[in-house]
Amino acid sequence: MNHKQVLIIGSVWPEPNSSAAGSRMMQLIQLFIEESYAVIFATATAESTYRYPLEELGVSIKEIELNDISFDDYVNNLDPEVVLFDRFMTEEQFGWRVEKNSPNSIRILDTEDLHCLRKARQLATKEQRKFSLEDLNSDIAKREVASIFRSDLSLMISSYEMDLLHGFFHVPKSIICYVPFLLEAIDEHQKSDLPEFEERAHFVTIGSFRHEPNWDSVLFIKQEIWPVLRKKLPQAEMHIYGSYPPEKAMQLHKPSENFFIKGWAEDASEVLKSARVLLAPLRFGAGLKGKFVDAMQNGLPSVTTEIGAEAMHENLPWCGVVENEIVTIVSAAENLYTDEENWNKAQQKGFKIIEQCYSKEKFSKELLKNISVIQEDIKRHRNSNFIGSMLLFHSMRSTEFMSRWIEEKNKKQ
Repeated sequence: MNHKQVLIIGSVWPEPNSSAAGSRMMQLIQLFIEESYAVIFATATAESTYRYPLEELGVSIKEIELNDISFDDYVNNLDPEVVLFDRFMTEEQFGWRVEKNSPNSIRILDTEDLHCLRKARQLATKEQRKFSLEDLNSDIAKREVASIFRSDLSLMISSYEMDLLHGFFHVPKSIICYVPFLLEAIDEHQKSDLPEFEERAHFVTIGSFRHEPNWDSVLFIKQEIWPVLRKKLPQAEMHIYGSYPPEKAMQLHKPSENFFIKGWAEDASEVLKSARVLLAPLRFGAGLKGKFVDAMQNGLPSVTTEIGAEAMHENLPWCGVVENEIVTIVSAAENLYTDEENWNKAQQKGFKIIEQCYSKEKFSKELLKNISVIQEDIKRHRNSNFIGSMLLFHSMRSTEFMSRWIEEKNKKQ
């Protein structure tokens, strides 16, 4: 019988076949299950098309409501050992309620990526200028970093963001934990089963169209990269996969230009195994990009930018080419597509990155150790984070009174 409980409060349902965030959440859920936690997934969000069937893993599902006192009674009766918020907005909504009604629960924030970093880079790209750290002095940064301070522990998926939080925002290392994707190494049998260079064809990119960096990358490929690259490789095709393609994306579908909007990929692994090069020139973004990890696992080299490769490979050589300018991106893509020797070397680099940078065993142990240390003396842990206590004190009052006002307003309707 399970005695430990973890309550995961999701702003969205996990969709591992749609986004890296969905894959990341499933990895955390699996980890808690392996550690004999009873996992409850609670959300106020309506069912989504591609959500993972959590019930098949033994996960309990709980419908909750925003700005509703019913959650207070629920979490008080449940009194879980751990409460995990899937984004800082979820912590804003429910963190104060958990603190008030289940004060001994360890509150963990899974940031997915630093939203304030992604938004600041997006703005700089839109304004056609270089990103500066001063861009992080934004309202969203104040909200997000406050949420990190209020939480007992925040999970960071990117080493770059770990350094940014500690160095720029002065977040204590004791309340942030580096947990990248949790993956098993690729064994020799799996490697030998992968299609070889000559069995593969065409360029591919993949990622949810709802994620702004992906959509911007698709437009960049269509408008700037593909017209030049297609002239060099007239037989090659560009295949764009991703969930929730809007009408504006479907309008880019041009078979006459060998440019295909494929939409949802039923089996992303099969798509990546059949392609020869992943082309994903991301111009802004944050966190880790699941498309590159998925590509490495399927033996697919990639061409991307510094933003795309950021924090993905630590000090190891990239599994393909990293370039930022249109001319060099095109040249790199052509070379990787046509040079079998370079392609094979790039593939091997990808296998090494998976093995050394995403060890499930190593990083799972680190997370569980952090949770254990906090559990041993949660009062001492919280007392050592005065800024977090201060922010919790003030946010509890402002968020609580706003929520109470909405509650009363809803009652009168």
